[in-house]
Amino acid sequence: MKTLVNNSIEDLKAALKNDSDLQEKFKINPVEAIRNLEIINPKETDYWIYRIIVIMLGLSIIAIIAGLILLSFWSEGEPDSQLVTIFATISSGAIGALAGLLSPSPRK
Repeated sequence: MKTLVNNSIEDLKAALKNDSDLQEKFKINPVEAIRNLEIINPKETDYWIYRIIVIMLGLSIIAIIAGLILLSFWSEGEPDSQLVTIFATISSGAIGALAGLLSPSPRK
């Protein structure tokens, strides 16, 4: 049976301190005990991280587009071109980040 350890040395220390069976395995054969450890990466197990990031990026894109539309309606004459450029740059960066998060990563 594999022992679950988070992705840090401190968690390995805590697991060794609290689990007498794991201590015995390390005394007998430390290499095999390390092979039987299963490292948990929060990015792989916690899907809310990605959901929150995608929601926030999507909301920022929508807010910037709505802000640009409101800016074009409320401004008298031409809207400030520097402000439009800044908003467009921020929204294109957010769109790129969103595309990078949602695209599949290559497997080894």
